[in-house]
Amino acid sequence: MEVRVLTGPALDAALEDVAALRIAVFRDWPYLYEGALDYERRYLDSYRTSPGAVVVGAFDGPRLVGAATGTPLEDHAEDFAAPFALTGLPLETVFYCAESVLLPEYRGRGLGHAFFDAREAHARALGRRFSAFCAVIRPADHPLRPATYRPLDAFWRKRGYAPLPGVIAHFRWTDVGAAGETAKPLQFWGRKL
Repeated sequence: MEVRVLTGPALDAALEDVAALRIAVFRDWPYLYEGALDYERRYLDSYRTSPGAVVVGAFDGPRLVGAATGTPLEDHAEDFAAPFALTGLPLETVFYCAESVLLPEYRGRGLGHAFFDAREAHARALGRRFSAFCAVIRPADHPLRPATYRPLDAFWRKRGYAPLPGVIAHFRWTDVGAAGETAKPLQFWGRKL
């Protein structure tokens, strides 16, 4: 296993594999995302155009088996920045840690920490003073929630993150097996760097 920080052309070359990982990993609970490659390509374009973007890749030989992405918050979709109006934080101080996707057979090896360490170091190098991400909110009694599911809250808190009160975004996607898109709330978490 090797973890590599990708920017510029190396980042661009990895985005197709990142798209495939997002579709595979986010299909599971709690996202239940019925992904589409065309959407993924459009979504990931923001990483091509942001000079501050990063992909942290976990490689098993030449194969990308996990990835974590991030950009300066103002370089990401407007919808991600809007909820931050409640915080009083200047957007140009916030680094957005977007997806962390890792195939199930590679979990439990410390790669989640490596993903955050690399993104936070990248954010500091850009002069960012705050790191944030968001996670979907699903009801505890959702019929598709696996009995064995363990939320990642303890992991995030151990890294110094906490939910940002009232900072919630809403995004639409199609759940697995659903006929169309519905809006989902996503709670932002953050920490000082």
